[in-house]
Amino acid sequence: MKPLRNRPLAAYVAALALLLIAPAFSAENTGHDELLELFQDWRAFESPPLRDGAPDYTTASFAAREGDYLQLRRRLDAFEIGDWPVPEQVDWHLIRAEMNGYEFNGRVLMPWARDPAFYDSIYMSRSDVPAHEGPTHHAVVEVWTYEFPLSSAERQRLIDELNVIPPLFKQAKKNLTGNARDLWVTGIRDIRRDIDELDQLSAMLGDAVDDELTEVIANAKEAGVDLASWLQQQASSKTGPSGIGKENYTWYLQNVHLVPMTWEDEERLLKRELDRAWSSLKLEEQRNRDLPAMRAASTPEEYDVLAAEAVDRIITFLEEKDIVTVTDYMKPALQAHMGAFVEEEKRHFFWITAHYDPAPLFTHFYHWFELARMDLTPHPSPVRQGALLYNIFDSRNEGTATGVEEMFMHAGLYDDSPRSRELVWILLAQRAARGLGSLYAHANEMTMEEAGGVHMGGTPRGWMKTEKELLIFEQHLYLRQPGYGTSYVTGKYLLEQTLADYSRLVEERGEDFQLQDFFDRLNAIDSIPISLARWELTGLDDEIRALTSSQSN
Repeated sequence: MKPLRNRPLAAYVAALALLLIAPAFSAENTGHDELLELFQDWRAFESPPLRDGAPDYTTASFAAREGDYLQLRRRLDAFEIGDWPVPEQVDWHLIRAEMNGYEFNGRVLMPWARDPAFYDSIYMSRSDVPAHEGPTHHAVVEVWTYEFPLSSAERQRLIDELNVIPPLFKQAKKNLTGNARDLWVTGIRDIRRDIDELDQLSAMLGDAVDDELTEVIANAKEAGVDLASWLQQQASSKTGPSGIGKENYTWYLQNVHLVPMTWEDEERLLKRELDRAWSSLKLEEQRNRDLPAMRAASTPEEYDVLAAEAVDRIITFLEEKDIVTVTDYMKPALQAHMGAFVEEEKRHFFWITAHYDPAPLFTHFYHWFELARMDLTPHPSPVRQGALLYNIFDSRNEGTATGVEEMFMHAGLYDDSPRSRELVWILLAQRAARGLGSLYAHANEMTMEEAGGVHMGGTPRGWMKTEKELLIFEQHLYLRQPGYGTSYVTGKYLLEQTLADYSRLVEERGEDFQLQDFFDRLNAIDSIPISLARWELTGLDDEIRALTSSQSN
């Protein structure tokens, strides 16, 4: 019962009693079909019951459901999976990771009690990863899923979803009892943004808005104004740290996100990658010193040309160089996210790079290939369809998106544009620096603002000092979601390790290595932690065995 450690003794005794009186589960005839039944029951349980029409995140609700969670856990632990095919074993580990995430949220993270941004309810656009980044409640309004003008059915769906906001925000004022100052103060911005986005929603409805919709939106705005005001009033009393500490951070990495590293391992890796990015940048600059300086797009027309050329360059490169199988949906997926010209004084870090050459940033948009694949050709296992809970996908999705920036460069994408290589190293340095800052914030060695200083200072050319909103957004997100800030670089390293292991095994078999085969197989395995993808790709289960053993000890 290691997941129950660190709980008060009374809670541990109560949980043990529940286990003793619960019926035993037999390991006989518990195959993958039974695992999928458990998965359905688990996901149904994970979505909380309603209170006054809103998801119930009260302490009483979690306490009342503890026995049901333990029963699900016992069912999972009863499976004997050693003789199963590897993909089926992987599904079992994914469910275990999600259950660990639920337990960790209740024991340590407690976003409903510590993190006002948990109640952020209006999402105007789709995330570029399988689910929204950071802890998110179960009844958000996904405005991007609606088509305007609304049909009658969609109008009612919108009304029903918006009607959840007032009771949820009322509940938030009772649930939010934490003392995490940085999370509290910065989270007020998210609730205020909801208010602004409700205004945007009204504008999108235009003349189609009716009296009922107007009233529903007004009620949601009023609830938002009330919650934001209450949060502001309480802010001066919040004095505690927001990080979860090194021990909790390591447990979360290993047992929820299945990253085979510790806090200390990640610190060493990110320091190394930050140094490597800076030194590589300076070597690139030395090599390119006689070339003309890059010139940023200065008009919308110039940017549009750069963006269109970058999309064509990437797709042609992937296809002609046999990097990955190019499907019909890949080019449209990139074209839909090319962005637009931004005035120089308003550009944040990523759009600074994109106005010189969008291709390095657009390679990170590998994200959109993966989402299109998830939508159009979902994995056959229900466990891998859609998003894993608790951002468990981060090492895979963010790690791959970051990894291919450098991999595609090394494979020749910028052979005819050497200065674009400089941008790749700048992007890596920024991601390593911000990840380091997030590590120190979670260790409570730095405040969020101080972590932002590491983030800014580690980014070359002062490009993180130009637009502070991105800095706040990123460090706030990474403080809310342990492991996310480092996942870009950690996941890149794990992807590189997997590529190395895979290529060695191919060579040992006397076969020719094909990069396209590697990426196609990785894509088919889908958006799961890299440690599990490595197991499916190579048969190497050492990391998973070590992670499973560490939780059992």
